[in-house]
Amino acid sequence: MLLGLCMALLAALCFGTAMVLQALGAQKHSPADPDSGLVGTVKAMVNLPFAAGLLLDLFGFCAQLVALRSLPLYVVQAALAGALAVTAVLGAAMLRLRLGRAEWAGVAGVCVGLAVLGATAGKEGDKHPGMALHWILLASILVIAVAGAAVWRVREPARAAVMGGLCGLGFGVVGISVRLLPAIHGMDLAPLFKDPATYALLAGGAVAFVFMTEGVRGGKVTTATAAMVLGETALPAVLGVILLGDRTRSGLEWLAVLGFAVAVAGALALARFGEVAPPEAQDDEEAPAVPDGSSASDAQGPVGATRVRMEHQHH
Repeated sequence: MLLGLCMALLAALCFGTAMVLQALGAQKHSPADPDSGLVGTVKAMVNLPFAAGLLLDLFGFCAQLVALRSLPLYVVQAALAGALAVTAVLGAAMLRLRLGRAEWAGVAGVCVGLAVLGATAGKEGDKHPGMALHWILLASILVIAVAGAAVWRVREPARAAVMGGLCGLGFGVVGISVRLLPAIHGMDLAPLFKDPATYALLAGGAVAFVFMTEGVRGGKVTTATAAMVLGETALPAVLGVILLGDRTRSGLEWLAVLGFAVAVAGALALARFGEVAPPEAQDDEEAPAVPDGSSASDAQGPVGATRVRMEHQHH
């Protein structure tokens, strides 16, 4: 279990750092650009910062695989949401920005919540829900993709909320799929290729990445990231308990629920760090006024700076 906890934290570190790099890359193309469809999404991914972020995501995913095979799903998913704490601290350090009391409280909440979860977590569940769930997970990815296509051109902030939520559900499917993968003996990979959960995992990751990029590009970063956090933690955690048999240590159920709630609440408090403004945006932070009647406080922090810059471009 100790190895699993270390891998979950390593995954959070990789994902949190990758989020900073991917956000910097994705900001190069907004939905207001001429290429606002799928081509624009691909362009937002083709740059050095985003590529470096994807490489870190790969390392993080490998660590997540190890963690999910030895820890309850609710612990791993909460740890992954805690990547926002890494993003907040690293993003602020890179851009020499100051975290406010609310942000530091969020970082502390994530750390305390994850520590409680680590202390109360039992072994991963040993339930085998049957092959039907494997097919259901694969079908759910198709539903998520269709839903995303249906709201592709919906206006903000509804678009950001839906894209973020669908991204979180996609990552949730990835987590559940990992738990359902068959055991591999030696180099015999045939069981993996025959299992629908393998394809649900791959498709879920791909769809989630597309919707994550779209949510960031929309400018409503807090909305998109908060929806993503809820999507990738709440439902998968419940399904892990009901379908996979995940449990806490005897008599500590209430403490585990409290730890989970504190960790997720801390992540939500850091939702605005789902995107980090590039260094040149810092000049906009000091602007005395914000267009469209927004308050001066809205321009503070990386997200506010990005919003000001985008509004100036639109005007």
